[in-house]
Amino acid sequence: MKPLEDYLIVDFSQFLSGPSASLRLADLGARVIKIEKPGTGDICRTLYTSDLIMNGESSVFHTINRNKESFTIDFKEPEELEKLKKLLAKADVVMHNFRPGVMERIGLSYDDVKAINPNVIYASISGFGDHPDLKDLPGQDLLLQSLTALTWLSGNQDDGPVPMGLSIVDMLAGAHLAQGILAALYRKATHTIGASVQVSMLESAFDFQFETITTYFNDGGELPVRTKTNNAHAYLGAPYGIYKTNNGFLALAMGSIPVLASLLKCDALLAFPENKFTLRDEIKNILATHLQTQDTNFWLNILEPADIWCAGVLNYQELFAEEGFKVLDFTQKVTMLDGYSYETTRCPIKIDGEYLVSGKGSPKLGQDNEQIIKEFIAI
Repeated sequence: MKPLEDYLIVDFSQFLSGPSASLRLADLGARVIKIEKPGTGDICRTLYTSDLIMNGESSVFHTINRNKESFTIDFKEPEELEKLKKLLAKADVVMHNFRPGVMERIGLSYDDVKAINPNVIYASISGFGDHPDLKDLPGQDLLLQSLTALTWLSGNQDDGPVPMGLSIVDMLAGAHLAQGILAALYRKATHTIGASVQVSMLESAFDFQFETITTYFNDGGELPVRTKTNNAHAYLGAPYGIYKTNNGFLALAMGSIPVLASLLKCDALLAFPENKFTLRDEIKNILATHLQTQDTNFWLNILEPADIWCAGVLNYQELFAEEGFKVLDFTQKVTMLDGYSYETTRCPIKIDGEYLVSGKGSPKLGQDNEQIIKEFIAI
């Protein structure tokens, strides 16, 4: 039995942040009913992040909405709203990621839903919270990365701001919302009371940087400085970084420079018996030149037996060919109601020795209307 079996999640959210939270709850066993607009549904169905269209819809939609049901209803219409409220009255969790004020105007605020479901957990993600000066700003991932200084941590010193190549703030906010919902579900189980759970992408992006922000506040207000080359962390000294080799790349984490000098037979490094932070650019320049003289595996065969923290740098083709990836069995094949199957990732959580997997693919728009109406509304 999965931990959240018998829990019902009604999810109004779209795009990535909210659906990533409900995906994790679905993986944990919850029944997730996705509320969508008739005709178009979640905008993510047509939000193409690449040229890949799977079974007529965006690949990202299939990825983040597997293991859910789809219920289409125009809840802006008074009669339809009343029908929807019958479903909400049975929900353990109601969640959305609309801008502040949207659900209030519709008549589905926390207080509105609580009136028909007193112990409901009402969870929301916004871009900037409900502060009047911020709440109407667009909560988009790249914009949040830019506004929260994240873009000054990746890349090298002269690269200018460099965003992360993933919708990282969306995913962080989704993870935080799932954590808040799980905590509220525990309190509901032990004390029979609901909760309002709120997460903003802005605060999730700040929390992600707790290490660097704390350092900044306690380091005289000095801005983080990336190394000129081979940067991987603005606050860590050499050798921390990724280096080109004769045939690929090598990642080096923390390590003793004199030990590396000996193992790599790099006499130029002997000039640095102390690994001072101020010397990291000089040390990295020497390493960058020296490591290009041999192939990646040549260096790995020297460093790994000596317990030096290092790794080759893999692309997807190389990663998925690795035995270490294969033994994890990290992908799963899921199938949609119409028979279309696709391969995707599974939940990374293991409980009682078992991984949380499900063969249920993403829902076609409105595919579960009949069953949901029969079960919750036509009473």
